[in-house]
Amino acid sequence: MIVDPHVHVWVNDPAYPWPAENADPPKRDHTVEMLLDIMATHGVDRAVLVHAIHYRWDNRYAVDSANKYPDRFMSVGRIDPEDPEAPDHLSRWTEECGMHGVRISPAGDASGDWFSGPLMEPLFARAEELQVPMLLWTKANRLAELIPLLERHPDLDVVIDHMGHVQGAEETKLLLNLARFPRLYVKISHLYFFSGAEYPWAGAHALVQKVYDTFGAQRLMWDSDWPVSLSAAEYGQTLSAVRDEMGFISSEDMPWILGKTAMKLWDFKGRG
Repeated sequence: MIVDPHVHVWVNDPAYPWPAENADPPKRDHTVEMLLDIMATHGVDRAVLVHAIHYRWDNRYAVDSANKYPDRFMSVGRIDPEDPEAPDHLSRWTEECGMHGVRISPAGDASGDWFSGPLMEPLFARAEELQVPMLLWTKANRLAELIPLLERHPDLDVVIDHMGHVQGAEETKLLLNLARFPRLYVKISHLYFFSGAEYPWAGAHALVQKVYDTFGAQRLMWDSDWPVSLSAAEYGQTLSAVRDEMGFISSEDMPWILGKTAMKLWDFKGRG
């Protein structure tokens, strides 16, 4: 079982209009049906549709796509983290629409300072109550700010996307320091960003090995970040770089990284 826990889909369709504030929406479609074809080509069984930011806070295309193919997909949405009603929006998308997870993306500069403000506590509390994963896409300087939230919400699964794009020893230490929280997970992806070289991005392997040695395979997941990754990698390369090129990952651990860890967070049973 191979699970890709981080893909995006979108479509130019009046049924799913682009928000007014998106002045330059993507012109090329990347539909859920296109994704199904790619998954079939590469032997990927299931995937998690992470809502595309192009739609802002309207999660319908990802949610509807997952509900259309319930045996293949689950969905993670976005909630406006600066909206005081964000917890109630999360409840509605989860309980009424079938969404299973929320993603927030605090910027590393002052525009992301809401992450250390009072609105995070109720949002994390609601995600913990609903038992849906919280995905965090941010820069390393926000990782220390995550610690108080993890301490107050020990029953919440939190996932660091794309290894936090940490660079250098000090930033890597910030990521590795989070391993003391047993429900903190890390996605292995964007290897081309860390490497600065061609496939199989050998320059990124040392970082992955540190993360693997520190967190253990049962808290790690590969992901493709399709179609965002297409500017730097083919879909199959994002998978084979981990599965076929990282000899330091044991044969016993590889199934966890390729799918079993994701299945702990997104239980597809009963959705088919």
